[in-house]
Amino acid sequence: MIRRENRLRREYIFRKSLEEKQKTLEEKREKIRDALENNAKIDYNLRNDAVELAKGSEWGGQSSEVDNEYRWAGAQDPKIVITTSRDPSSRLKMFSKEMKLIFPNSQRINRGHYDVKQVVQACKAQDSTDLIILTETRGNPDGMIVCHLPFGPTAFFSLHNVVMRHDIPNCGTMSEQYPHLIVDNLNSKLGLRFATILKHLYPVPSPDSKRVITFSNAEDYISFRHHVFKTEADGEIELTEVGPRFEMKPYQIKLGTLENLAAAEDEWVLRSYTNTARKRNFLSIATDE
Repeated sequence: MIRRENRLRREYIFRKSLEEKQKTLEEKREKIRDALENNAKIDYNLRNDAVELAKGSEWGGQSSEVDNEYRWAGAQDPKIVITTSRDPSSRLKMFSKEMKLIFPNSQRINRGHYDVKQVVQACKAQDSTDLIILTETRGNPDGMIVCHLPFGPTAFFSLHNVVMRHDIPNCGTMSEQYPHLIVDNLNSKLGLRFATILKHLYPVPSPDSKRVITFSNAEDYISFRHHVFKTEADGEIELTEVGPRFEMKPYQIKLGTLENLAAAEDEWVLRSYTNTARKRNFLSIATDE
């Protein structure tokens, strides 16, 4: 098992190195393409390589990290394990049970006395695709970690305004259909990265599914909403919220899994105390109205 994991890890690192080389080539090609389209001079450092860069079938076809991390997406359904921090409160246990309902093909396990390394190794042993850990402060759920297996990435979210299903008025019946996803206003490069991490937690739904899950971004807070709908005789669509509901604030992405975070590189970290942090939105691209 250890030899197999080491071999897979070496293959993954090799693919990532090829990806970095291809990304560098594509950046150079993009500069040359812009210069040709705008009838401008090609950058001095690229002139000697311009002819070679223009050759080959790889022009305009760079690989991406998504190809390596989520290459089986769509071919097989995600297999998710949900757990909590140690010694969870009754409210966090209830929240974890509700989170299990919103992720198809997921299972909830009690954390017990196991440390993170043991939990991750157990998930890898049963070929789980993702591990979700829910955390709390004084009995209130306030954090979620999404670790993609076997090699990452790991995304960190803080949770705000958590409302349980039983606290929602006229809460509808939970459907077990695979949900349709609505991803709104996650249109920056970083926003698309988080959208990729979140959408691959769900399998492909059938066209006639009556269940909808929404991730809507406003000022870098991603609102999670869960609805079922039905079509009335007159053609009107009736939405019923089935909960839970909460807001997620992403603050970090690590290029690794939870058991080796110390050695993993930071892909992105929210710097809350820089001078321009309040003025910037990282997950969306501002548009002029």
